[in-house]
Amino acid sequence: MNMKLAQFYHDNRLKIGQIKEDRIFSIRFDGDLLTFIQEWPSLNISDTPLSLTEIQWLPPIHNPSKIIAIGLNYLDHVQESKGALPESPLVFAKFPNTLIGHEAKIVWDETITQKVDFEAELAVIIGKKATWISEDQALEYVFGYTCANDVSARDLQFGDKQWVRGKSLDTFCPLGPWIVTADELRDPQNLKIQCRVNGQVMQASSTHMMIFPVARLVHFLSKHFTLLPGDIILTGTPHGVGAFRKPAFYLKNGDKVEVEIERIGCLNNGCESR
Repeated sequence: MNMKLAQFYHDNRLKIGQIKEDRIFSIRFDGDLLTFIQEWPSLNISDTPLSLTEIQWLPPIHNPSKIIAIGLNYLDHVQESKGALPESPLVFAKFPNTLIGHEAKIVWDETITQKVDFEAELAVIIGKKATWISEDQALEYVFGYTCANDVSARDLQFGDKQWVRGKSLDTFCPLGPWIVTADELRDPQNLKIQCRVNGQVMQASSTHMMIFPVARLVHFLSKHFTLLPGDIILTGTPHGVGAFRKPAFYLKNGDKVEVEIERIGCLNNGCESR
C-alpha cells in the first residue's frame, strides 16, 4: 500500500481519501482512518476526484489511544536547552483534545498562557499492536509518517515542572496534512525538517540528527506499554524553538506556522489568541 492517505470533511461527512498530486480521491469505506488502519480493507476508490481546496482537512488520526511524545531527541536541541544528554528516551504524553488538522487554527487564551511556542516534529503512526518488539523489527509495526507541531505553552510547562498541562491545551497538536505510508518512506532517518513562522525559517535540520531513531523509539516504548494501531509518536524537535532564542520568540495572534518534512508534505496552521 504505497500512498498518501488523508481524513477530511466533505458534504457534511467524515471521509478518507488518497492524495494524488493536487487532488484527493475518496475511498469508499464506512469508518475513519483509524478503523481503516485496523481493518486493512481492499481499496474501493472513487473515480471522481475532489480539489484539495474543496475539503476541510482533519487530523489524519483524531482518536488515538495514545499520543506519545519524546523530549530532547535532537542533539542540537539538547545543546540549546542546556540540558543533559538523555541516556534513554524522555517520554511524555499529550491528550487527543490537542489534535487539529491542516489549515485549522492553533487557539489559546491569553489569561492561560502568553508563551506559546512551536516544535516541528516527525510523527509516527503505529499500524499494528506492538509489545516487546525488537529494534530490528520495529519499523514493520509502523503504518506511516506525517508532520506534527508539538505546540507548547512554555510558561505552564516550565512553571509546573512537568509537561502535561503546557503540552495539552486544546489545538496544541496540529497533525497532517496526510499520512505517507511506510512502504513509500522506508528510511525515516534521512529527512529534512523545517519550521517557518510567517515565512521566516525558525528550525531547519534533518531526522538523521535524532539521538534515538524511530526504530529504537518504537522498540523502547513497546517494552513499557502496548502500542496500538493509530497510536501517534512525536519523535522530538530540532534546535530553533522560540523559548531558547535571544530574545525569546513566541507565537502571536495572526501568525502562520508551517512544518515541512521532506517527502511527506507541509502542515500549515494559523494562530488565534483570545
